[in-house]
Amino acid sequence: MSTQTQTPPTQTAQAETNPPPSQAESSSVERQPPPAAPSSSEAISQEQKPSSEEQKSEESKMPKVTHILFDCDNTLVLSEDLAFEACAEVMNRVLEAHGIPNRYTGPQLIKDFVGMNFRGMLRALAKKYNLNITPEEEEKYVKEEEDQVIATLLEKAQPCEGCSPELHKLYEEGKYGLAVVSSSALRRVEASVKKVGHDVYFPRGHVFSAATSLPEPTSKPDPAIYIHALEMLEKKPEECVAVEDSKSGTLSAVRAGIPVMGYVGSYIPEKQEEMKRALLEVGAKTVMTDWSEFREKLSEFEKDDSGKL
Repeated sequence: MSTQTQTPPTQTAQAETNPPPSQAESSSVERQPPPAAPSSSEAISQEQKPSSEEQKSEESKMPKVTHILFDCDNTLVLSEDLAFEACAEVMNRVLEAHGIPNRYTGPQLIKDFVGMNFRGMLRALAKKYNLNITPEEEEKYVKEEEDQVIATLLEKAQPCEGCSPELHKLYEEGKYGLAVVSSSALRRVEASVKKVGHDVYFPRGHVFSAATSLPEPTSKPDPAIYIHALEMLEKKPEECVAVEDSKSGTLSAVRAGIPVMGYVGSYIPEKQEEMKRALLEVGAKTVMTDWSEFREKLSEFEKDDSGKL
């Protein structure tokens, strides 16, 4: 059996590190020692601390808020009470026509259906009382309610307190695109904003209605109208802020991925704290009680300490 002479480990190491002179020169070219690897702590530190140029590059890629999407009723215009007062008259005619003795007042409708448009209310009423309302009847009642509400709003509507000066500042600055996203019929929304002088801030193509603008009419909290607005404005959800006063409106925007600023200034003082909690519970990021807080609250939607929206 043949045997091989094994070089001790120490001799092998010496042989590898001290080659003959003729080999040493070629070894120095072909076998450059690798640079020392950073310690694990240094590597972690380098990963956690990108260069200032990299930070600027990443920040430039992050979406910034470019558009503010406002609900209309009781957010921009004090229209809810007026609209529900007119709406109650039509709703009671529906109940009478179907032999239902119950009757609604405006405040009762607000309590049961706030944030919904009339079509949504009519369908909820039909479900509640097991009414058989044909599509033709539905269209007739919707038109009646729209005409009656618009007539009332054109006569009596007023802007929400403190809203007009803030809208004017936003419009003059030109930093944000402005749009209205409402459940109400388009004619009603346009009549409301025109009556209080807000129409100059919102181009016609920037007023969206869940009852009118969609192929299939719907109502908040369905997110369809906010999704439609994003598509028309060619914006991502994180590039927008929605301003909403109701739970259904807040849910609609949240379900579309849009951050929400709540507004409770249109409620009576005794109800404002309750509504503030309700809006926060369904996803609002922050809530203002008065339009004088708008700028401070809006800043909360800009970059936070982590550099993210």
